[in-house]
Amino acid sequence: MRIAMVSEHASPMACITGEDAGGQNVHVAELATALAGLGHEVVVYTRRADTTNPDRVPLADGVTVEHLRAGPAAEVSKDQLPPYMPEFGRRLRRAWAWWRPDVVHAHFWMSGAAAIPAAEAFGVPVFQTFHALGSVKRRFQGTADTSPPQRCGVERQVARASAMVVATSNEERNELLTWGVGPERVAVVPCGVDPERFSPTGPVLDRNRRPRILSLGRLVPRKGVDTVMRAMASVPEAELLVAGGPPPADLAEDPEAARLQAMAAQLSLRDRVRFLGCVDRTDVPALIRSVDVAVNVPWYEPFGISTLESMACGVPVIASRVGGHRDTVVPGHTGMLVPPRRPARLAEALRCLLADPRARDVLGKASRRRVEDRYTWEAVARATEACYRAAASADVPRPRRPRTQVLERTVGTVMGGEE
Repeated sequence: MRIAMVSEHASPMACITGEDAGGQNVHVAELATALAGLGHEVVVYTRRADTTNPDRVPLADGVTVEHLRAGPAAEVSKDQLPPYMPEFGRRLRRAWAWWRPDVVHAHFWMSGAAAIPAAEAFGVPVFQTFHALGSVKRRFQGTADTSPPQRCGVERQVARASAMVVATSNEERNELLTWGVGPERVAVVPCGVDPERFSPTGPVLDRNRRPRILSLGRLVPRKGVDTVMRAMASVPEAELLVAGGPPPADLAEDPEAARLQAMAAQLSLRDRVRFLGCVDRTDVPALIRSVDVAVNVPWYEPFGISTLESMACGVPVIASRVGGHRDTVVPGHTGMLVPPRRPARLAEALRCLLADPRARDVLGKASRRRVEDRYTWEAVARATEACYRAAASADVPRPRRPRTQVLERTVGTVMGGEE
């Protein structure tokens, strides 16, 4: 099967460091590679964001990354990309005239908006994974949401015009059903993790005698690192490693890092909180293995790949009871779930686990088994492949053509293209 993956801002080749880089980059790279491992030919289309990479770059056996020219060949925040999506869609159509895919899998709302009209010209079904929903983001962030104003409306059109939406959690599926997307056209396929790279055995980062807690993820307010820091004030003797954000040399210039460092000083935590900045992907497993507990308590979380990575390393996780965490973490069996923005509840959970080495060992081993049973990339690829084949059957009705025509007009006008 020829599979075209579209990921307009999240290149699978990107370093997992920047504000707009993270779980989606990992997801696209790993899923593409795993699908190729099942015998498929995969091309990933992403927007050219530099002047150095060739137009086509091999990523893995059976996987090629193609950089499409749409807008400046420079880094552009994803929230500023909508005006370039009409051109991105035209580039997709030209590429598929030469290499016609059997299926298209779009990642993020703008990818779907560009891919669906382009694929319609060739009668190719489009599968959509949103990775995050604008409606949910706006609900939790309110006026702090920086998403383009057209996002929520376009997302609904993309969901209704797709052959199938591949949601990453049951919570996301429930949200999509409220939009009028038929239940037969929404499948839940989680994100995955590489169980060989992320495993309980292997190198371990040096550590001192203090109990060690890890917060791993992008350094943005919604990730709830401030909640962890407030909880640390009630967890004496333990140290907190905060991994994520810009490279260490640039932390002083990062507004969120500066805010959190000031909070550490205010809470008298400066000697117990270390800001590591961006950690190279190859070093992340050794970092995770060095800690006693991993904490991931965002306000909302579409999935939470870093939670899976900690579970794969056999480290117990305390996570907020939101999004994909509600699927991956089994309270009392693989870890603990706490309400978001509740530092007192988090502190209580931390004190409980840090005081009980046996419980940490039991939870960590159960976490590893759960990953091996459900969350390997091979398992995710097979479930995704099953979605592709199911949508081709008569059991899943295809979206009506007028929906695609409306979406194409939206891409050409509301998103900044020519009328």
